[in-house]
Amino acid sequence: MARISRKPFFTCLSFVLVALLLMPAEVVFASEANVFVYHRFNDSRYPSTNITTEAFKDHLETLKVEHFTVLTLGEVVDRIRAGESLPQRCAVISVDDGYLSFLTDGWPLLKQYGYPATLFVSTDTVGGSDFLDWQYLLILQNEGVEIGNHSASHAYLLDRIPSENESEWRARVAEDLGRSQGLFKKHLSTSPRLFAYPYGEFSIELTGLIREAGFVAAFGQQSGVITDGQDMHTLPRFPVGGAYSAVSEFRSRLFMKSLPVQLEAHQDTVINKENPPVLKFYLNNKIVDETTLKCFVPGGAGCLLEKEIGEDRAYSVKALLPLVGRRSKYTVTASDTSGQVWYWYSQLWVLPRSRGVTDQPAPR
Repeated sequence: MARISRKPFFTCLSFVLVALLLMPAEVVFASEANVFVYHRFNDSRYPSTNITTEAFKDHLETLKVEHFTVLTLGEVVDRIRAGESLPQRCAVISVDDGYLSFLTDGWPLLKQYGYPATLFVSTDTVGGSDFLDWQYLLILQNEGVEIGNHSASHAYLLDRIPSENESEWRARVAEDLGRSQGLFKKHLSTSPRLFAYPYGEFSIELTGLIREAGFVAAFGQQSGVITDGQDMHTLPRFPVGGAYSAVSEFRSRLFMKSLPVQLEAHQDTVINKENPPVLKFYLNNKIVDETTLKCFVPGGAGCLLEKEIGEDRAYSVKALLPLVGRRSKYTVTASDTSGQVWYWYSQLWVLPRSRGVTDQPAPR
């Protein structure tokens, strides 16, 4: 049976968030980590990617009060790869771009609470206006900050230069990755094992290049919870900034759980000829109550959720209207059979400029 959702994206999700806040404390889940990505600290010039020190302190205090164990992304990745369990309440603080405000306003608060962080740096901007230089990065590394790679150029890596073929695109991206790794090795005496996609954009082709470059894990900015069994090179993080900085928003995402889905083989994020795209998935956990499945699309366009005929626990999701803008997503939620636990999955969609879509560069 098909289910059509036309309600506003945030109105519908608010009911899910309230349910998460009322979740019983004794419920136990598989190994999961809720990862958050920040950018700027106390920099009101860029409100959409900024968080005030007051709000950031509220986030850290929430982690403390709720007894979360805060690890680096490397620790989470290593435990998952080794088949080891994570703490029952596990969170990660990650920071993208390497702005100077992390050193002046973010890191002091993290040190005050005794929490680690993972910092992703684009090497072309190191030492530039508002950015950390190599000396500061070395100091942070020596103080325990984990340094990750955010590319050299922080370009839209999925875009192709006019007349550029696939081989030329692959060579250009590989050069970018190699150049950044070389600079990390030169200035910090080590090359990062972790990668964060600029603007959170990835595709099957790009993740292949990231694997070939030797990165053990890579991260986007699609909302979701990291758990074992996921593709280690398309791991989710919850973006924080602007309207999403409120402690109530942070706390709700802190208690979200990963919807156990298996995507259809070769499911890519890049929208080619079919728009709106179709997401096909299988539910891997019978604890999830299939009757509570709902889908959401930003902008209130609505979406269609259908159960696949003749396939057990197989579903498809499709927006009612073509997706617009460079990036969009489908979000699928469901509760468990008790109605007390809610699960969440977000699928990224990208329309690269080289495929006919123009877009102004997003604030970093």
